Amino acid sequence: MSGLAGLNKSPSGVVVGLVQLKLPVVETPAQLAAQTDRIVEMVGKARRSYAGMDLVVFPEYALHGLSMSTADELMVTLDGPEVAAFKAACVRHRIWGCFSIMEKNPGGQPYNTGLIIDDQGQLQLYYRKYHPWVPVEPWEPGNMGIPVITGPKGIKLALIICHDGMFPEMARECAYQGAELMIRTAGYTAPIRHAWQVTNQANAFQNLMATASVCLCGSDGTFDSMGEAMFCQFDGTVMAQGGGRPDEIVCAEIRPDLIREARQHWGVENNIYQFFHRGYVAVKGGAQDCPYTFMQDMVAGKARLPWEDAVVHVDGRSCGFDAPTRTFGGNEANLLTGKVKP
Repeated sequence: MSGLAGLNKSPSGVVVGLVQLKLPVVETPAQLAAQTDRIVEMVGKARRSYAGMDLVVFPEYALHGLSMSTADELMVTLDGPEVAAFKAACVRHRIWGCFSIMEKNPGGQPYNTGLIIDDQGQLQLYYRKYHPWVPVEPWEPGNMGIPVITGPKGIKLALIICHDGMFPEMARECAYQGAELMIRTAGYTAPIRHAWQVTNQANAFQNLMATASVCLCGSDGTFDSMGEAMFCQFDGTVMAQGGGRPDEIVCAEIRPDLIREARQHWGVENNIYQFFHRGYVAVKGGAQDCPYTFMQDMVAGKARLPWEDAVVHVDGRSCGFDAPTRTFGGNEANLLTGKVKP
């Protein structure tokens, strides 16, 4: 139940709007400034068109387009004019907003970063994409954990970005930290349509968690993004779905009270609980071991696929990037803190 896109808002409902933003071309600082203004304009459209909207969500690459440029003059900082404009728009229109930036990184490649800003202009969630879409994307892998925050009206929110959603472990981590709604922003193009749909539904059902996912939309003259805004209920059903119309805002009402009820009262298919208490009918409390070798090997730093030596693409050279020479620095300062960092 989507509450007719939030037109019939329930007392406990949270209305979310997914913006199928037209795919921009951003190759110069002037175009970056113009696209910032465009996003700010769309925050205003969201508020005008849906008076009850609590959170407006923009796709990955909404600010930068799909050029994959790492030019320093196009990269963004948290204290720069672009983020300041987003904060001001949230205050002006009394709405929470989810935004995408390519963030400067003095120590290496830029980060693909997602931000959630509240209606007071405060940065509440700051996430760096864990799984860049290799070998296509040049971004540094995220190093700040996967934060879960308390969003509008008390809903527990998480944000992942695009390719992150192809890994069930990402959604499970969000739910494990309490997320009731997982947002997934993306710049995907049409060949990924089917995988996009089934993973959004599976991520919801496997974790008794709503998912709200949106791509860029339309063409920049080279790439064709698909839009495909999509809300999934905690049982995996699709509540609302957009198509391929650029700048359409697709809305639905999320009911965290029903999610909490299902997590507490479901017996059959309470998957997020049963994963950690397998076979509780037969043994008290269920088996609470870790029987998965891939988990054990990953923690030990020795995970290796049986076909590891046969994998062809292991760096970005096929997409025009030089092979990297640095190793990953890890999460020294920010590992799983869940806190906003300046």
